[in-house]
Amino acid sequence: MSRRALRADVVLAVALTVIALIWVARYPDSGPVRVDQDVPIPPVPPPPGIRVHEESSSGLWPLVVLSALPLAARRLYPLAAFAVVMCATLAMVDDASWMNVVTFVIGAYSAVVYSRHRIRAMAGLVVAAVLAGLAFRETEPILPGWSSPAVVLLIAGVLASLVRFWQRQLAASRDRYAQLQQAQDEATRRAVEEERARIAAELHDVVTHNVSVMVIQAGAARKVMDATPERSKEALLAVEAGGRAAMAELRHVMGLLAGPDTGRTDTPAGRTDTPADGLEPQPGLGQLHALTERVRAAGTPVGVAVSLPPDPLPPGVELTAYRVVQEALTNTIKHAAGAEASVTIGYTDDCLEIEVIDTGGAHDAPPVDGNGRGLIGLRERLAVYGGELTAGPTLTGGYRIKARVPWRTA
Repeated sequence: MSRRALRADVVLAVALTVIALIWVARYPDSGPVRVDQDVPIPPVPPPPGIRVHEESSSGLWPLVVLSALPLAARRLYPLAAFAVVMCATLAMVDDASWMNVVTFVIGAYSAVVYSRHRIRAMAGLVVAAVLAGLAFRETEPILPGWSSPAVVLLIAGVLASLVRFWQRQLAASRDRYAQLQQAQDEATRRAVEEERARIAAELHDVVTHNVSVMVIQAGAARKVMDATPERSKEALLAVEAGGRAAMAELRHVMGLLAGPDTGRTDTPAGRTDTPADGLEPQPGLGQLHALTERVRAAGTPVGVAVSLPPDPLPPGVELTAYRVVQEALTNTIKHAAGAEASVTIGYTDDCLEIEVIDTGGAHDAPPVDGNGRGLIGLRERLAVYGGELTAGPTLTGGYRIKARVPWRTA
């Protein structure tokens, strides 16, 4: 319970108490009149000098206070507050005013709405209605409906039950909304993490392969620059080609992040080989020849044998196969300098099989440390399509990477 609600209840209880006291003091005869069932007896005026009303009013004030002031705790202790208000109101049945009826109804309403024990509150409301009906059964009504307080209390109880039901429904709706919002946030977070992992894998594949080739070509150009400038020129041209290929793929990956950029173009005048959106297509097995040529230019002989199914491969499967070959050849360049590699791509009725084998590097080549992220990324790529990857050394000292990925979409 908030402090604001507590202050509001205290102000309401004090205001009702003050109004009830003022009403009793100014209109002491405003309560119901008890009617004799047999013979009506006319009222006898009191003797002169005796102030009956003032004495009776002053004796009534404690009950008036108890019939209204406990409403200050109507949300903290709803059943206790209702019990006190009910007892005080029934105790002054002959002198009760309309204000006492109002406080009685407010107490009953609060007991049903705010009590944690709903069954007890409803039972107390029924008991209060029965007691009020018995207490006021022989009184003449002053206001319409005064002779049936049980009906008034039961109506208040029904309204309180409806309000409580509505509050529960509202709370349940808020909980469901909070759960849906939390689930949506969690799904968004997972999607962001998956997208980051995918982009990281793309960047790793692009940068690692092309930069490895460029470094080897630049080193070769440095070694033969003085002796054979023509070979140095060829190596530098290979570095340039690798850099252009890396930039094209990086442009594609970053373009996926930035989205289409309208109203701006970096294409030189007269060039028509770039797509309208400035993005290069995703690499596939159609670019396998260019990939192996760059690897050969880096000094690693590569043999290629490709047999593809007659039906077109799904773009995702084709990109995955390309990345497997790219990662395997990159590892050969980095970890097996001087080795020869062979790429074999075949298919069965439902799976595409990729195998890349190298003969192993020179024993005197310096070791190159790796973090294994490339193979981990390949396994994640293949897992998306239900594929699998095996990698390990061969008996002859080389290294083999073999992947199988389903290629049929249905």
